[in-house]
This record gives sequence, structure tokens and C-alpha cells, in this order.
Amino acid sequence: MQWSAWIHPCTNTLRVHSDLLCNSNESSCNTHMSLHNRIAVFRAERGLSRRQLAEAVGVNPQTIGYLERGDYKPSLELALKIARHFGVAVEMIFSLDRFAMTFGRTGGKE
Repeated sequence: MQWSAWIHPCTNTLRVHSDLLCNSNESSCNTHMSLHNRIAVFRAERGLSRRQLAEAVGVNPQTIGYLERGDYKPSLELALKIARHFGVAVEMIFSLDRFAMTFGRTGGKE
């Protein structure tokens, strides 16, 4: 059995991975799914800086950068706060699948 553990630099939370979470018949373990987001798109459309969004949802501006780059996955609470700030459903901002390229507005307030 192999374990790996690390401290996330933004949240100081311990992340642990074990091969016990993987099916031994699989050639690769997919316990680390990608979470895609459109935070930068929503920010740009509304003219918000990372700092402004961070203050609105109660996090450090670096956290917004980590989220936008995909270096950090938000807690459910943070994802909901971000969606509420933009006035959209959380699925409009976060997805397990890549977002299709779209042109035009993301459904924000007019």
C-alpha cells in the first residue's frame, strides 16, 4: 500500500491519497478528477479584480488565482459563495467536464 500526503499551500489543509482508493485492476487511479471553472470569464465580464472577488467571498486574492489556474479545488461553501456573488447556479461556473467555448455573455445581470 502506498500513501502520499501534502499540505495545500493556500488552505494549509492536509491532502492524503492512498492506493486503497483505487481499483487494483485499473492501470491508473482516477481519484484526482479535474474541476474546471470559468471564474476568470465571469470576473472579466463584470470588470472585477481578483481582490474584489476575494473580498466579496471572504478569501485571500491568491486563492482566486489558485482557483482560476486549477491549482486548487474550492470547498462546496466557497463554490456556492462565488456562484451567489455572480448570481448564477454553481454549475455555470464549475464543472467536472471542460466547458465548451462560448462567445457572448455568461448569463450575468444585465
